[in-house]
Amino acid sequence: MAITNLLLLSQIAGYVVALILSICIIVPMSLHQDEFRGHCLLFSTGTWRESDAQFVANWASQIYCNYAIFVGLVLFITSAVQIYRLSMLMYRGEDSSFLSAFIDVITSVFLTSITLVAALFITLGFMTWCKCMTKRFPSCELAAGNDIDKEDNIDTTGFHVELGAAQFGTWSSLSVWVGLSVFATLKLLRYHQLENMKVSMYRERQRLIEAAARAGTSQPPEVN
Repeated sequence: MAITNLLLLSQIAGYVVALILSICIIVPMSLHQDEFRGHCLLFSTGTWRESDAQFVANWASQIYCNYAIFVGLVLFITSAVQIYRLSMLMYRGEDSSFLSAFIDVITSVFLTSITLVAALFITLGFMTWCKCMTKRFPSCELAAGNDIDKEDNIDTTGFHVELGAAQFGTWSSLSVWVGLSVFATLKLLRYHQLENMKVSMYRERQRLIEAAARAGTSQPPEVN
């Protein structure tokens, strides 16, 4: 029971951290798209115009930013539901069933996979953008706040902080969901071991009953 409670507490704590980190993905990526007038800088490239030192952007698809926001929302909703569900189980002194533990494993592995993809999109996409920025500025951070694209009327004030926060959120979320996958797998293995133990005990009990029955029938009848 102590091991079960420890796993349950660890899962609840992990989902709380995952909930907070999902906000670190949703908020900065949403702010970025708003400030860039719906454009997504991930994997966007362009050239610097010599006449007015403006950046002529070749905007990449919005799907990269939208995917990151979508992943953040999925992580947020899943974490909130799991916090409520597991907290109710702990309050009632119960735990997940074998089926729900199995579903938790599948869900955690799936969410870990899509979070990894989002983290790679943000990191590699941001590197692509920064490579263009460093052709004019000493660092990508110094490009923030400069009026580099008047044509698209984008606000570059916070893009470096926002994308940095989103990177932190996705990679940290990835670590947390890997941990949650491990916790869910440990619980599933524990249920599997208990099931095997029950089957073994049942077989042993049946063997003893059959042995006792054979011993009873083999005794000679009493003579009066």
